[in-house]
Amino acid sequence: MGNVTDVITRARSGDGEAFRELTEPYRRELLVHCYRMLGSIQDAEDVLQETLLAAWQGITGYEGRAAPRTWLYRIATNRCLNARRSAARRPAKEWDVPHVDPPEPSRLGEVVWLEPIPDTVFDPEARYEQAESISLAFVTALQTLPPRQVAVLVLRDVLGFHAAEVADMLDTTVESVKSALKRARAALPAQPTPGPEEAVVARFVAAWQSADVDGLVALLTDDVFMSMPPIPFEYEGRAAVAEFSRTVFAAGRRFDLVATRANGQPAFGAYLRTQDGQSHGVGLYVLTLDGGRISALTRFENGHLARFGLPRAIPTP
Repeated sequence: MGNVTDVITRARSGDGEAFRELTEPYRRELLVHCYRMLGSIQDAEDVLQETLLAAWQGITGYEGRAAPRTWLYRIATNRCLNARRSAARRPAKEWDVPHVDPPEPSRLGEVVWLEPIPDTVFDPEARYEQAESISLAFVTALQTLPPRQVAVLVLRDVLGFHAAEVADMLDTTVESVKSALKRARAALPAQPTPGPEEAVVARFVAAWQSADVDGLVALLTDDVFMSMPPIPFEYEGRAAVAEFSRTVFAAGRRFDLVATRANGQPAFGAYLRTQDGQSHGVGLYVLTLDGGRISALTRFENGHLARFGLPRAIPTP
């Protein structure tokens, strides 16, 4: 970026190229910020566009007293808060897997709008530093907190803004920011501790592709958790996950997996084998690892495959 003051001056005069020069360096991280707050990449993309439009419309009032990054985060955060307060979240979906009658779930999940985000969205240099702050467990936990607490926690603990900066962004006091941060930290559950991935991922692929439930169960933590948004069914514990997996495989469903990464975690496009020599994409699995075992398995719909650069079908091996 050229001289920031000069760029701001040109943008304020209506120079669209100067506005893009001012905002483009922050587009990717703003998208991730919106995703953390909203839990949906689709919603995050929409709010990012709203943010940039609001910034363009308000550029004449921006005098550069706050850094461009801080100014943009203020707009994005408040747009996200508006979205969380007013949006009717996407409703839960009925079970729709043909020829599979699932066992009774352990419970019905509330965060059915959760979506995965490809690792390619993140700055490659910061990807591993960000791994915990974009994990599915962390993003899911954020969706259960009050919106203002989410904003404070992300701005302070993830992005490192000072309490006074956050207070200014949210039009509140430093004391209010500190109080909200304390409550949010107390409500946030402990996050998994990832261990070495390669061996457990290879064993998972072998077990899932061969319908080896015993091999799968050997990889799971005692309190393993399986979810499948936007279907609200959730299964908790080895026995429940094993029963669900047996039910799927007993229906004759066999899969091929194609590796990718989501939310800083190992992920796979899941392709159902058919008689026509093709395996057709039926979903996206994301694994959460804790101490060298699988502590969570999240299954998303096949509509996410394209976002991860995965095909709709592959030749059956």
